[in-house]
Amino acid sequence: MAGITDAPERATGLGRRYALALYACADEAHALDATVADMEKLGQAITASEDLQRLIASPLIDLREAERAVDGVLTALGIGPIVKNFVGVVIGNRRLRELPALIGAFTALVAERRGIVTAEVVSARPLDERAEQTLRARLIEAGYGNVHLVKSVDPSLLGGLVVRIGTRLYDSSLKSRLQRLHYAMKGAA
Repeated sequence: MAGITDAPERATGLGRRYALALYACADEAHALDATVADMEKLGQAITASEDLQRLIASPLIDLREAERAVDGVLTALGIGPIVKNFVGVVIGNRRLRELPALIGAFTALVAERRGIVTAEVVSARPLDERAEQTLRARLIEAGYGNVHLVKSVDPSLLGGLVVRIGTRLYDSSLKSRLQRLHYAMKGAA
């Protein structure tokens, strides 16, 4: 999943309650895959549109105006009735500002239920296909089955990778190796 839902973490609290309700509704209607796709589309639309971000973040907008505006966006995106109703409930409960977090919570819940592990990978240069496949193989060897990679680039790493899976951090970057060497030499002096 892209955009706002790139790096889902374990959903907790309010987000988890909303995510569980949407998941149950979609599952009961045998429309889970369509709902996941619609939520992904909505997350991407929010990420791509500054106007939509301002609409969601504004505490000054009238509830009915927000409903009409968001309904227009959802219709234009071709979003199905389950997600439309979900967003309507979110607006009705005055939680529109929380919508991006609720999308993230739903994404995290779906990933959890499907056994997908999200690995945030930061590299000094973009990973080519071969490096990505090697990384996937190493993560599978380490016991992480179905892995979704969320890749980003940070040239300050100089080389290597930083991989975060949940609370675990695997740092093999050249930058951190140099820092460890620096501290070791400082301690020896």
